[in-house]
Amino acid sequence: MKIVAYRLKGRSGVGLVSADLQQVQPFDLPEAQSDLGAQALIEMQARGDTLPALLPAIALSEVQIIAPLPKPRRNIFCVGKNYFAHAKEFAGSGFDSSAKSGGDIPADPIIFTKVPESVVGPGAAIEMPVVSTAIDYEAELAVIIGRGGKGIAAKDAMAHVWGYTIVNDITARDWQSRHQQWHMGKSFDTFCPMGPWLVSADELDGTKTRVRCYVNGEERQNASTVDLIFDIPKLIETLSAGITLYPGDVIATGTPVGVGIGFKPPKYLQAGDVVRVEIDGIGSLENPVR
Repeated sequence: MKIVAYRLKGRSGVGLVSADLQQVQPFDLPEAQSDLGAQALIEMQARGDTLPALLPAIALSEVQIIAPLPKPRRNIFCVGKNYFAHAKEFAGSGFDSSAKSGGDIPADPIIFTKVPESVVGPGAAIEMPVVSTAIDYEAELAVIIGRGGKGIAAKDAMAHVWGYTIVNDITARDWQSRHQQWHMGKSFDTFCPMGPWLVSADELDGTKTRVRCYVNGEERQNASTVDLIFDIPKLIETLSAGITLYPGDVIATGTPVGVGIGFKPPKYLQAGDVVRVEIDGIGSLENPVR
């Protein structure tokens, strides 16, 4: 299934997207739950509850699509340097505070987080901050946890995955370098475009899909999640070793080669640019830069 969060006539809604992507059937949810996007539905399924009734369909073109989890329950887990070519690209950029001599490829997953308030939806502007001039894009597949847990073994991890969405891990490279860690440069307002909807794991195999990114129509990134250094089960095993995962948690799995910092000179985002991320089996997430 594809679950979309939206606004219509000033009210929040969450619905099931039709197979032809032309309509949405709203779930009969109280507005307080709808304000959290798909969160309530994921939690219901984790408990084994029946999903709410579906209301009459409306045209998808009539609603304003927002992030499927517009107010994540906590920080978004992110993975750095998780494609081989990108790990080498970033380690050689001069901006990678994690790089060590001979250590371009990490031995263990590099985990950081983005604050929930950085999330915006499809079509929302990526705001250029006045404190940075090195704003970059990072197209990523994001995993949505369905059944929570702690100490989850890699062999059992995929049973804990509800599904997937797209995340653009926007980054202020100068802040990332200056502060010798990645949280601040990744967490500015509007720095986590997400969407356009969630796709359940029975409709998409996130371990074998393709991630692409375009800036003003120019292809910048194109890779398969088969090429992840640390696959989805390994990431879930690593995170849950000491942290309890909960339904609705988001794990952005890392970005492929082709980010702006990898070009010489760097191709940073500029006001007026349009960034589009596409992932096979999900769709596209497009945001202007302002």
